[in-house]
Amino acid sequence: MKPRSNICRDQKGLSLVGLILVLAVIGVIAVLAMKIVPTATEYFSIKKAIASVKASGGSVIEMRTAFDRQAEVGYIDAINGKDLDILKNGNDVEISFAYQKIIPLFGPASLLIDYAGSTDENAVPATATD
Repeated sequence: MKPRSNICRDQKGLSLVGLILVLAVIGVIAVLAMKIVPTATEYFSIKKAIASVKASGGSVIEMRTAFDRQAEVGYIDAINGKDLDILKNGNDVEISFAYQKIIPLFGPASLLIDYAGSTDENAVPATATD
């Protein structure tokens, strides 16, 4: 009989190098998420604020002022009332916005996100460069 080798030929699992690579990928994704989630949260806060401003009505100046008040309470720093595009057509009001957010990553690398929204569900939002 032949002596059995101490090395199993059918080993399964993750090597140390593989584990380090997996943890590095997870780390990069976690860092990106921690930088992107606050800007996305702010975007949804802006959408909620313009919907509220539209529901309250008033003149264009009153709507901009109402948005500024909500922005102060909701910690919205990306835009303010003067950045809103407010179009009144009789009793119908459409409020839209567009802005860019630059998120520094490391060294000279950064991430640019274009955010745009409108109170009109059928409208195609303009980009921040329009």
